[in-house]
Amino acid sequence: MSLHKTAVISDTHGILRPEVLEILRTAELILHGGDLASRKTLDELQKTARVIAVRGNCDRDWAEDLPREVFFDLYGRKVYMIHDKKQRSAKAEEADLVICGHSHKYEERKEDGRIWLNPGSCGPRRFGRPLTMALLEYADETGSLRIKKIELLSEKGQDAGTDLLRPELGTGELQKIIVLAVGDLKKGKSAESIARTRKISVELAEQICQIYFTHPGIDVQGVLNRIEIAGR
Repeated sequence: MSLHKTAVISDTHGILRPEVLEILRTAELILHGGDLASRKTLDELQKTARVIAVRGNCDRDWAEDLPREVFFDLYGRKVYMIHDKKQRSAKAEEADLVICGHSHKYEERKEDGRIWLNPGSCGPRRFGRPLTMALLEYADETGSLRIKKIELLSEKGQDAGTDLLRPELGTGELQKIIVLAVGDLKKGKSAESIARTRKISVELAEQICQIYFTHPGIDVQGVLNRIEIAGR
């Protein structure tokens, strides 16, 4: 029996972990639900397998060629994909499988005859949620489609990506970093550049970036209140 695999990921925010890439190499197709955050991430995925991706709210000018939504056939099923399900169009009602991202929370449910799938995030860990992705496994002989949830673990058996902040940084120091990082964002600097300049993790820089761009008018204290810090 021939088994075909499609990997479903989202919200990588510039981070492709070795364990994620290892799983992606087993797939014929990669579906990305948005918030890649960089052209480099997309290029790396395309070296691994064929990619269908949509544009997320953190995908800026580099992603102008990425569609906001896609509708296509896969294994005899109609698939609709968009980053934020709240922005879905009527096309979603025609699909057998709706894929979205944005929440960083894994969700798999059947409603009104269609399956709704959010693979969660396999980039930075946020909001206390585990790192997750999904595999669609299709069997040629039976025509069956199985959705397999994958939770990613570090070598020590703990959720990867929890180390968002150097532990010696206190709230006051973090506040200063946010002020500087927001200034960098206004100058158009990338999360990777901010991480290098401010000597913080890319995960933390990406988190500041997402909060800043998804909450217009937010102040430094507002960013600080929304940041996920391991052990805080």
